[in-house]
Amino acid sequence: MPETFEPAFKGRDRPLLSYGLPFTESIAKHADDLFHASRIYVICSGSLARNTHYLADLTHALGSKIVGVKIGMKPHSLWSEILEIVDDTKKCGADLIITLGAGSLTDAAKIVSYALANEVSTHDELDSLCPTSSHKRQNIKPSKIPVACIPTSLSGGEYSSTAGATNDKTGQKHSFSEALQCPALVILDPKLTTTTPEKVWLSTGIKAVDHCVETLCSLKSDDAADEDAKNGLAKLIPGLIRSKQNPQDLEARLLCQLGTRDSMSAVTRGVPMGASHGIGHQLGPAGVSHGETSCILNPAVCKYNYQKGANVERQNAVIQMLWEDPKAREIFTQKGLDRRTADLGDLIDAIIRALDLPRSLREFDIREEKLVDIAEHSLKDRSVNTNPAPLDKEGVLRILRMVLD
Repeated sequence: MPETFEPAFKGRDRPLLSYGLPFTESIAKHADDLFHASRIYVICSGSLARNTHYLADLTHALGSKIVGVKIGMKPHSLWSEILEIVDDTKKCGADLIITLGAGSLTDAAKIVSYALANEVSTHDELDSLCPTSSHKRQNIKPSKIPVACIPTSLSGGEYSSTAGATNDKTGQKHSFSEALQCPALVILDPKLTTTTPEKVWLSTGIKAVDHCVETLCSLKSDDAADEDAKNGLAKLIPGLIRSKQNPQDLEARLLCQLGTRDSMSAVTRGVPMGASHGIGHQLGPAGVSHGETSCILNPAVCKYNYQKGANVERQNAVIQMLWEDPKAREIFTQKGLDRRTADLGDLIDAIIRALDLPRSLREFDIREEKLVDIAEHSLKDRSVNTNPAPLDKEGVLRILRMVLD
């Protein structure tokens, strides 16, 4: 397949998107032609490094240009690890950061570049870059060192100019934005993703579905974002089902990757997400992996908003769209759902269950006594505050109790 190389989103210069070539050929080409890089720092998934030859392939392709490698990071991008990489990249004099792996690495790399531009080296200094910080600094500088991402999951963070990371001193996850820049280049290689554990691939795919659904259910979306989200769902639903049926179906995997791109085109237009994302951000530090938060929360949030009458017309439009998809309709029929009575939460639940993904907090040993803390942290999240139905502490607790068992 010849390379497709173009802006990921219509009307926007960054990020650039490359697919059609093996990732090693693509990154070697663009490290020279696009970035003119000579001192490259690589952040690689621990499982990829341990269990596959792909890091070795990348090292061979880039040769002596690689000046540093970080192997493995804990989920949800801990501040302590980010600061270690900041120190390492500074010592190496890196002029390009490459990520090979899934979502947490991507967010970490974006924050590393941001921190380097602002001469950050401590927890307190990193906190000063948070939009919600009580001692947020003035004159924040934009990210400078470019980031190139070679994703192995469907989280989609490689397309956005925001990043989340967890302050391991407090346990709270924070969002970074403002002058933080999105990656400069995203390289898609469906063959590479066949090494991704099935649960990670499918659950992060549901995260991308969540991006589409919360866009289409938002009261602050627009026609362009809705179109992106519809295109994303039209690729993701059949792509994920086919990936489950045949993990070696590379066409289906590329379909999922391009569907994720579409989902992020919608999100990066500025459409605010809702409580599935907002509460999900706080489930991460409680032990739920990236992607699985959406598997647990999205159906419940849809139901809550529908019951509150917040976005009934918009949810009904998504319901109609899903019933028209042959792969989805097959699942709904197998699950015994009635087109006249099944709500959007029921439909998304059926798809998630067909992919054998988790649906309750108890599967992660999160019990009633932990819910109040999660709810209180969630109320500080901007996506909770932009949920179609207004939420207070009791509302968040109601959603959490819907998914407790």
